[in-house]
Formats: sequence, structure tokens, C-alpha cells
Amino acid sequence: MRKLIALAALLLLAGCRAPQRNSHAVVFLIESSPTSLDPRVGTDFASEHIDELLFNGLVDIDANFHFTPALAANWEQPDPLTAIFHLRPGVRFSNGRALTSRDVAWTIDSMRNGAVVTPKAATYAAIASVEARDPLTVVFHLKHPDNFLLTNLSSRAIGIVPEGSGKDFWRHPIGTGAFRFVSQQIDQDVVIERNPLSWSIVPKIERVRFAVTPDAITESLELEKGSADVEVNSLPMDALPALAQRSDLQVESTPGTEIQYLAFNTRDAVLKDVRVRQAVACAIDRDLIIRSLLHGHARPAASLLPPTHWAWSGDVPRYDYDPARAERLLDEAGYRRGAGGIRLHLAMKTSTDERARLLAAVLQQQMARVGIALDQRSNEFATFYADVVRGAFQMYSLYWIGGNEQPDIFSYVFSSTRFPPKGANRGRYANPQLDALLDDAAQNPDQNHRRADYAEAQKILARDLPAVNLWYLDTLVVHNRRLTHVTPSPSGSYTFLETAELAQN
Repeated sequence: MRKLIALAALLLLAGCRAPQRNSHAVVFLIESSPTSLDPRVGTDFASEHIDELLFNGLVDIDANFHFTPALAANWEQPDPLTAIFHLRPGVRFSNGRALTSRDVAWTIDSMRNGAVVTPKAATYAAIASVEARDPLTVVFHLKHPDNFLLTNLSSRAIGIVPEGSGKDFWRHPIGTGAFRFVSQQIDQDVVIERNPLSWSIVPKIERVRFAVTPDAITESLELEKGSADVEVNSLPMDALPALAQRSDLQVESTPGTEIQYLAFNTRDAVLKDVRVRQAVACAIDRDLIIRSLLHGHARPAASLLPPTHWAWSGDVPRYDYDPARAERLLDEAGYRRGAGGIRLHLAMKTSTDERARLLAAVLQQQMARVGIALDQRSNEFATFYADVVRGAFQMYSLYWIGGNEQPDIFSYVFSSTRFPPKGANRGRYANPQLDALLDDAAQNPDQNHRRADYAEAQKILARDLPAVNLWYLDTLVVHNRRLTHVTPSPSGSYTFLETAELAQN
């Protein structure tokens, strides 16, 4: 009997031990699989953040939104229709192949000529041709001036791929970034490892496994058990205080530029009436949601752009929380209270992510106060996102992460020429006045003139409300203390992995 008791005690102790971890690998929890690790195609947060680790653009953008060298050591623009980039010598892709100007030309042309189908294609509509003048010199010839050329050639927007990369490139992507691709199992994980051929920085971390964990409770448990090392902006706020109390975990926070928005299908029979959209905005108590649901880790947003941006304007029409105003707008639109006090029904599509479903539940309660019955329809992320892209929704909420740090976001999201697959105008909003302002701002070299264009554009968007800018979210990183030198970025990117380190036991 004593032997049995001793054996049971040993088994119990064995079961309580911390899980065995690879001292050279990081387990990074993400909510959903990237839709495509081809940097010409993927636009969801997982794709773009992982792509930033695997690829480089011609330029980078620093914390003050200034352009710095990346694959291009330097560049010049001798006239408004010509941009010349001089590539760094000696740069190699992760498979050892040398980077040349032909790779740059192929990357851009494959999007422009339809070799790959991508919503990013229209971003390069101003380009007439890309000339590989010599192995290290690439020349962009433009149809008309484009103030966003550098933005759209930056690492946040695009990654240069090898010449000849086709539609199946996403299956085994090859880049010039600090990490290189190892494997991907859809809805399970993505594995990357240190790229010894990196031209910029060779990370101290040997390997990263991005583990797809759509359930927030499971995420918290994995961090508590020590079987996962880090997550960024994927946990519900109410989980953070308990995690912060643990001696083995660290919660890092910084004010973020990531913005959450609520979008409308402007061609919907009900939502095509701007008064209904305005009423929905007036029914949302953003301050209450920020205090309770987000635990204060957000700031109300009046524009897609961060408030520190030179083109940001807060001088716009506002639809702050005002239930009485919402009711008046709905009365004017002809939606009076009927049986049970209901004026109309709307549906909000969400992913199965807990944060998304929780927000929808709160909005459901707030809409009910003004007579709007809001139905919540949740699907796993791939199905949800596919519906959003094809316009099969009345309302949905998502985030702009990084892409909203430059004013060409207004064209990408709201120009009538940028309906999917040519852009992200998923609500099919159209306003000729806005189109003209954005076209002028894209071509006029005078920044004060452009600032005036964007200020007027922000007024139009705030009045017409094709989408409601809800709040800027803080970047929140929860990580095991064995992962050190973690510096959260305002955009929530994963690039801190390039300089982070794993403490050795």
C-alpha cells in the first residue's frame, strides 16, 4: 500500500511540473490563420504582421511617419513622374538567391497585370511601368504624380518577392526579412525561423511558432501554464488583471494607432439612409464601452488617422452618444416604434472571436434602447472575412492596423474606385466629391493644400458615416518573463521579435 501511495504522489508531482519548453523557440498565440502569406495578397492582421517578419519593402516608415531606407539604400525623384531606387548590394532571399531590380519589377507588375488577384492592385494604378535599368537600379514611371508611392512601397504595405513567384507562392513564401518561413498548417500554426542571410538584423530568437488559438479562455490558460510565451491584442481586457498578477508573466502597454470601426453596407435597403447610420452612431455609448469592456485601454476616435498625424482633423461632425437624437433621426427616416417598441431589425456579422461577440452583445443592448433589434451572426474568421469582402453584410466591426497611419487609407477604404477586389471599400460607399478631393490630394505636391483636402474629406466621411470610427486601442502584449526586450509598437506589429531575446534556464 505504501508503495502505491508513493507512486501516486510521484505521478501527481509529475503532472504538476511546468511543461517542457524549447529554450530556443517562442510560442506566439494568434486568433486566426493568416489568409495568405503572399505579401502581395494578404490584408488581414495575421498575414500582414507575419509578412513584416518575412519580407521587406523598398523603404521603411519610422515612428514619426518618416521614410527610411530598407531594400533601397537611397532613392531620388528627378521629376514628378519618375522615381529611381538604388537597391542595397549583397541582399539575398532566404533561399540564397540574390535580390535584383527584376524581383522588384515582378512584384509590382504581377499585381498590376492580374497574375495574382489582390485588393492591393489598385494601390499601384498610378504606375505606368517599372524598369529594371540595371541589377541594382529600378525606375518607376508614373502616369500622374502619386504622393503615396513611397508609402505603398514600404514594408508595411508590400514585400518584395522573387521574380517568377506565382499564385501558389503563399504555400512556401521566400523573402529577405529577418525570419524565414518553415511551415504552415491552416487553422493550426505557422512556423518561422531566424534567417541567417538577413541583410538587416539576425534575430537572437531561433524559431517562432504562431499557434492559432481562437478561444480567449484557452489563450489565457496556455499563458498561465507556460506552454505559450506571448500574445498581442487578442485577449479580452477582463483577463489582463489576473494575468498581470502572475510572477511569470508581464503585461506591456503603449498607446496604439490600431483603430476599431463599425462599417455599414451603404447599398442595403435600410442602411442606405444616412439618418439610420447616424442614429446607430448616436446609440453607441463609446465612453461606457471603453471604461467597462476595454478597461480604459482605448481612446475615442474621430478619424481613421492617428491624432498625431499631420493630416488628422478633429473638426468634423460628431455623433456622440445621444439616444434622444438617435430616436429623432429614426423618426425622420420613417422608422417609428411598433409592437414591443421595435423600429427595425439589423444584423451584425462577427467572427467567433470572443471580443467580437462581446462587442456585438453590448451593441445589441444599446441599440435596443432606441428601438433597433440587432441580430448577431457569428462565423469562424475565414467565412466571416469572405462575407465582408463580397459585401454580404449589413454591419460588421474590424480593425485597421498600421494601414491607417498614412492618409491614402481614405482612398483604399472609401473611394468609389476601390470596391473589392480593387480595394477595401466593402460597404460600397460612393461620393463623387470625396473622390475628387482624394484624387487631388494624391497628386498635389503642396502639403498645406493636401492637408486642406484631407480635412474636407474627413468632414464628408464623418457626415455620411459609411463607417463609425470607434476607438484607438492601446497595444497590449502579454508575455512570459523568459521573453525579454519586448517593446510594443503603436501599430501592434510583431517586429519586436527581431530584437527580443529568450532567457536561458
